[in-house]
Amino acid sequence: MRFVIAVIIFSVVILIHELGHFLLAKKNHIEVVEFSLGMGPRIISTVKGGTRYSVKLLPLGGSCAMAGEDAEDDSPGTFNSAPVWGRIAVVAAGPVFNFLLAFVLSVIIVGCIGYDPATVLQVTEGSAAEKAGLKEGDVITEYQGYHIDLGKDLYVYSYLNELKEGDTIHLKVKRDGKEQEISYKPDVNVRYLLGFNRSDVNSMTVESLIKGMPLEEAGLEAGDVITKINGVEVPDGNAYEKYIEEHPLSDEPVTITYERNGLEYEAEITPREYRTPVSGFGYNTYSEKTSGFNVLKYGAVEVKYMIRTTILSLKELVTGHLGMKDLSGPVGVVDAIGDTYEQSKSEGTLMIWMNMLNMAVLLSANLGVMNLLPLPALDGGRLVFLVVEAIRRKPVNRQVEGMIHFAGLMLLMALMVVVMYNDILKIF
Repeated sequence: MRFVIAVIIFSVVILIHELGHFLLAKKNHIEVVEFSLGMGPRIISTVKGGTRYSVKLLPLGGSCAMAGEDAEDDSPGTFNSAPVWGRIAVVAAGPVFNFLLAFVLSVIIVGCIGYDPATVLQVTEGSAAEKAGLKEGDVITEYQGYHIDLGKDLYVYSYLNELKEGDTIHLKVKRDGKEQEISYKPDVNVRYLLGFNRSDVNSMTVESLIKGMPLEEAGLEAGDVITKINGVEVPDGNAYEKYIEEHPLSDEPVTITYERNGLEYEAEITPREYRTPVSGFGYNTYSEKTSGFNVLKYGAVEVKYMIRTTILSLKELVTGHLGMKDLSGPVGVVDAIGDTYEQSKSEGTLMIWMNMLNMAVLLSANLGVMNLLPLPALDGGRLVFLVVEAIRRKPVNRQVEGMIHFAGLMLLMALMVVVMYNDILKIF
């Protein structure tokens, strides 16, 4: 069932994108040779009004093939025979229809469960945030210069832009209908760590070691089992947590006893100081109901959030903070939708529907943004050539443009293979 639902969502998003191209092509009297859902060999096909409508074997894409689209042909009914602004409308229609779909689905979600205002729920007593004047009930509208509409706006921005010691937090909040500005240096939480991850919360088996931290430097390896700390037995996770609570780690050396291949070893290590800036406040990420015009307003805000999040993620990818392993293609998307479906089953039918619609909004907004990137073979790349043509009042050499798009397509296909390979590795 999870696979079927994922394929349906993915297919609908692709279908709406191609429908945008299709309807605007018809509007501009461009002949559509084939309108298809999926890739590969046809499994269902019919011809009506001069257009072949097909469903293909692999449900991972779709197309709206127009006459003369990638050729120098400008005879009546071909893509190139339409006015340049008509062609711009045809190409732009795919991403625009994705944003419209995202908006319609977001309105349904907001109408059913509401939206999540970035309301301050708790301010740590004695913290720098409290001393600066932040109060419970304040609604955050800006964080570090980034406009905040929703609690998840703040969550995503904070996740992608971690606080560093010495930073100053700049907030704008609404209180009693008035906007206020608050600035302060965040407090720093100091902890001492050994530098390892356990295989699960009840185990003392080392799953992985943090590079450059004490246990790794002492020579411990993944698979080792920690049995004692300073001679005190820690047979499981609960005993370990209790020991740490009663004997907090500091900069004093500790003796770690561990087992490897049935043999017992000891290592004396000094825990490493780990300093974490903390904002000093908690904020809302749960939905609250709304009605009337606000449903439309926050439906649009949800789409804006999805678009901004996609752009922020692209920025992180370009700057190297995210890597190839963080990208997902069709296989990864289908798997993510399936996982969300399985996790939602315990929350009831309504939440299953809402989470599936939310995945469709995310996918549709992502597809819209990605297709508008000014890269060859994408809608955005085609728009660049069409805008240049509109400014120059004559087309770029069609053969040169075709070669550029073909090269872009080959690179895109190579990227898809790499991403699909990574997706498969993540799943298995």
